[in-house]
Amino acid sequence: MPSTAPDPLLLRPIRPEDDAAVASIIRTVMPEFGAGGCGFAIHDAEVDGMSEAYAAPRHAYFVIEHAGEVLGGGGIAPLAGGDADTCELRKMYFLPQARGLGAGTRMMARCLDAARAAAFRQCYLETLTGMDAAMRLYERSGFHRIDAAMGATGHGGCNTFYLRAL
Repeated sequence: MPSTAPDPLLLRPIRPEDDAAVASIIRTVMPEFGAGGCGFAIHDAEVDGMSEAYAAPRHAYFVIEHAGEVLGGGGIAPLAGGDADTCELRKMYFLPQARGLGAGTRMMARCLDAARAAAFRQCYLETLTGMDAAMRLYERSGFHRIDAAMGATGHGGCNTFYLRAL
């Protein structure tokens, strides 16, 4: 008989009370993958106020929580310096205890649904060598590597780029 237990991971839109937890996750996880220096999203001004930054039109940010604790997040926004049809998958990071539980797959689906709802036609993302599990998720989710960066994200530390039609 299949289990009827509720899913222990809750995926929901970010709220202002999540901002400190999300900032802490970003500042914890990025250095784990060598992304703490100049040229990475860890230094973006929005990190301390994600709920406000993603309240803008055509922006969305979601969190995964378990037992009231935020364990990760991810979102979409228009690609800075890009065309109006292209969004960027942004700041998708999870604490170790959320990894391997399907949180990334669920978050990706939610973000891509939000991108379609905001009338984007393609989704871009940047990452770096060493984020192997993330790259496998991107490729399973229909993203294809491209040769060069798009837009003007200011994340010169990234060295791997992906694009996906929506």
